[in-house]
Amino acid sequence: MDGAVSRAPYACDSGHSRGRLHPEPISKSRSAFRRDCDRIIHSTAFRRLKHKTQVFVFDEGDHYRTRLTHTLEVAQVARALARSLRLDEDLAEGLALAHDLGHPPFGHAGERALDECLAAFGGFDHNAQTLRVVTALECRYPTFDGLNLTWETLEGLVKHNGPLIARDGTPLGRYRKHGVPETVLDYVRAQDLQLWSFPSVEAQVAAVADDIAYDAHDIDDGLRAELFRIDDIAAVALPGRIIGEIRTTYPLLDAGRLVHEFVRRLIGLLIEDVVSETGRGLAALAPRGVDDVRQAPHAVAGFSPAIGKADRAIKGFLKTRMYRHPRVMKVMDEAAGVVRALFSHYSAHPDHLPPEWNVGLAEADEHARARRIADFIAGMTDRYALAEHARLFDSTPELR
Repeated sequence: MDGAVSRAPYACDSGHSRGRLHPEPISKSRSAFRRDCDRIIHSTAFRRLKHKTQVFVFDEGDHYRTRLTHTLEVAQVARALARSLRLDEDLAEGLALAHDLGHPPFGHAGERALDECLAAFGGFDHNAQTLRVVTALECRYPTFDGLNLTWETLEGLVKHNGPLIARDGTPLGRYRKHGVPETVLDYVRAQDLQLWSFPSVEAQVAAVADDIAYDAHDIDDGLRAELFRIDDIAAVALPGRIIGEIRTTYPLLDAGRLVHEFVRRLIGLLIEDVVSETGRGLAALAPRGVDDVRQAPHAVAGFSPAIGKADRAIKGFLKTRMYRHPRVMKVMDEAAGVVRALFSHYSAHPDHLPPEWNVGLAEADEHARARRIADFIAGMTDRYALAEHARLFDSTPELR
């Protein structure tokens, strides 16, 4: 952090990290959380985000967000929030950089398809897959698998949306129906991530940064794709207010500059609201350290009630006018079909997997085989998935 700004007492301190699963010498030049950021940036999974779908697949245009550009935008917002709240910026950045590493090709359509394919084997969850990527699938070091990230980073990746279980072990939230993913449970047997507690404030602001980034930039991409017009989004209360202010100040502003100014102001407004609301939450909790934040009865970082309502309105608009637009749905349905076809083919012909993925698969049980195939597919970029489909099948959709 900036040497002129003191770290808040509720911030994580890299000098007092709970450490790594595999002990390593302390770096002379980088903090533990800075090393985590660097390891994530240099990972293979991070590079693959360049060709993974955010909303639009890679061949629909060069200017749409990919998982990589979205991730960089989330990291920028997360650092801004962390700086204003006197948190550890490196930890917030690392969590933002890694938060989407577990996403399969073709965005949420690919995730839904893999979840269907693994229905009999515990399902597929991209957050759990992110943990699997950074603790097992990245093979870069001579003495351990994974990136050997700090406890605080792993905790934040797993719990950035809140606790997964109650104190008595009962699954919470999205995990009530099917339970906590086995990938997470397997890992916490080796290193307890306290699934019952909230994560650090850094993890909480990284999660809110994700909301801020895709609220603003999915509007930008939706306008660029002409799925809706600027006057359509202006019918939503908060965007309409911002757009009205811009038009009053700059009545002759061209459409392109109007959109950029809108996105800039929306991001700024959301950041300022989160800083103010989180500051109030922290003042009320008065935590003496990060463990007080973890054991709080609720999250401390988030939007104010008014802006939270506005955020839900924006998401509701995007859901109906963008994510479920017939044009987007057509492409995503075809993309999901590609994922399902690949999973089915590899399940029937595991010898068609690359040699390094096929090692020991013949002796593995059905569950382990399905999970290995899912790991392979989840790591694919959009274009590699399409290339594999074209190699294995007679016809492949163009996805546009």
